[in-house]
Amino acid sequence: MSAEQSVTGVERFFGEDDIIVSKTDLSGRLTYANKIFLDISGYTEKEVLGQQHSLIRHPYMPRTIFKLLWETIESGNEIFAYVNNRCKNGDHYWVYAHVTPSWGLDGKVNGYHSNRRVPDQDILKQHVIPLYDKIRAAEKSVANRKDGLKAGVEVVESLLAERGQKYDEFIATLGQRQRRGFR
Repeated sequence: MSAEQSVTGVERFFGEDDIIVSKTDLSGRLTYANKIFLDISGYTEKEVLGQQHSLIRHPYMPRTIFKLLWETIESGNEIFAYVNNRCKNGDHYWVYAHVTPSWGLDGKVNGYHSNRRVPDQDILKQHVIPLYDKIRAAEKSVANRKDGLKAGVEVVESLLAERGQKYDEFIATLGQRQRRGFR
């Protein structure tokens, strides 16, 4: 069964105060997953530890977003991103992810740490999902995956140039006018 065949279209939700936490080694293999991660994804700890974090990657997520994520964290920086994950049974759930490098006592990155919270549904519907649809369309508009990734990156770069923002600023300001206390 292909990844695209194993999606149900059913969205799962987790609590507003819940934080999904996972840790990986440098190659993205899971070394830790908290109970909330396991509960929503439908996996057991035994099933996920040692597996690639991409185990929960939803096939409709643009590859471009993961390219940006990996480039950012491998350079030693943190990133915030909206991610659609797939559960073991094919259901899905959206997260607002904060991914950071983990540093060893020797001052070198020795893995990655991610905290995920419930995303604002209005921001998802108004901004993120339409953007991801546009990126995915660009990725699929060419004959091979390498050129598709390049096309997706061009969509993101064009949007950021148009807005005069870097990616982290763009993500931080999505839906800003809707937030409590906006001036």
